[in-house]
Amino acid sequence: MDAIEQRLADLEVRLTFIDDTVQALAAADAEQAMRIVELERLLHLLRQELQSVRLGPASDPHSEPPPPHY
Repeated sequence: MDAIEQRLADLEVRLTFIDDTVQALAAADAEQAMRIVELERLLHLLRQELQSVRLGPASDPHSEPPPPHY
């Protein structure tokens, strides 16, 4: 009976470590998901800013006013 009890105790310890690992991985996954969402939001803002720069008044060199020395 002692061998069975020892094996059961070992399995309980291993299960505890596995459970802790799964919880840590789930937390890391949730954090990564939030970071990805934030990075996607920032990428969207950067794309909008780049597009506004491209389409802004300086996009056509002929529409710029002449330099002050002219």
